[in-house]
Amino acid sequence: MRIGPPPSGVGRAPRRLLRLLLALTLVTTTYGCRAVVTPPGAPTPWPPGQARHWRWQWQLTGPLDTTVEADVFLLDPVRTTSAETAALRGRDRRLVCQVGVGAYARTDPDADRYPADVGGAAGRSPGTRWVDVRRWDVLEPILADRLRLCRGKGFGAVALADADGYAHPTGFDLDFDDQLRFNRRVAALARSLELSPGLLGDVPQVTALAPDFDFAVNEECVRLRQCAKLLPFADAGKPVFHVEYAGDPDEFCVTTLGYGFASIQKRRALDAWRDACPDAPPAPGRNGTSQATAP
Repeated sequence: MRIGPPPSGVGRAPRRLLRLLLALTLVTTTYGCRAVVTPPGAPTPWPPGQARHWRWQWQLTGPLDTTVEADVFLLDPVRTTSAETAALRGRDRRLVCQVGVGAYARTDPDADRYPADVGGAAGRSPGTRWVDVRRWDVLEPILADRLRLCRGKGFGAVALADADGYAHPTGFDLDFDDQLRFNRRVAALARSLELSPGLLGDVPQVTALAPDFDFAVNEECVRLRQCAKLLPFADAGKPVFHVEYAGDPDEFCVTTLGYGFASIQKRRALDAWRDACPDAPPAPGRNGTSQATAP
């Protein structure tokens, strides 16, 4: 074996070629054993004419049922596997990941990235803590990685959860403007990472935030008598994905159909079960034809 310099006539180019061929062999061997996953697409589009016609599913617990007849799936990006998202995207389903932005859970994989002085009082869910949304310098890299996980698994949109800490006893002196600034920053961050941003809850700020978000996710606006406050989304042709946990669908569906929402009934556990409201009839055009736009 020669240890010294190469003999005369043997330059760098042949050695570089040899290393390239070796690298290609290793890459081919490694990736040849992996399942092919459909690459993520561009940020999810929401055609205005389709806003009230989306069939949607929201599942955060239990084995994921990918056979549900829905166009839009709102899922946990940590629990959902790349194989599951690939199966759904292979059937042209739109995928929305739910990401906690204003709170974190002790069981989150990245919980240790939150400094003690950023965590506040107990959140709305057991085992969670509100965060100081004024600390964008600390929160931005953490949230960016959460959003990158969504993109890496094939999601094209994100619903921002726990985006209303200012309205709760967080342990911090947060006000309305603090929350607006933070929510807009996260929406802009999502867009920069090719995700369509959606607002989950935070109904009191809908009028101010509707221009910054592409869709809304709402819980129980009929029971709480808040549906009219979501009209800035519906009037702009943006989807409102609405869920009720109690009541008679034959009654609340009539209400939300009039508002132009896509409504379902779910159990609070948000498992696979759902009962969807009937689709709204397409709005007639000037010549009597439908104005609905295909997805």
